[in-house]
Amino acid sequence: MSVHAPTLRAMAPTHHTIDYIEIAAPDVAAAKAFYEKAFGWTFNDYGPDYAGICAPDGEGEIGGLNPGRAAQPGGPLVLLYSDDLAASEKAVVDAGGTIVSGPYEYPGGHRFHFTDPGGTELGVYSHG
Repeated sequence: MSVHAPTLRAMAPTHHTIDYIEIAAPDVAAAKAFYEKAFGWTFNDYGPDYAGICAPDGEGEIGGLNPGRAAQPGGPLVLLYSDDLAASEKAVVDAGGTIVSGPYEYPGGHRFHFTDPGGTELGVYSHG
């Protein structure tokens, strides 16, 4: 299993906040294709065994796709923010993901959960 440290960003990390998330990706190429199509993500490739998830501002990385971790229920739940929850849900389905719950309302917003083609569960939320 390869482990990669995130590329340094211009801004220093904040103590006790989420800074980098690794998503289990048994098939890195399939995971990259899914996240690129569903959310427009870009990647830094480190060979066939790891891909860093580029920060939206282009300054470093915010996470990685790790084939050394098996996708499994009950792992950390990563939540993505969306300005348009319905469009994000459609993009997930169009990219090959599976909606596993929602969308549903919670105090302060709406969200849904999905699994990517590798089986990793994530959520997408929107305020209001």
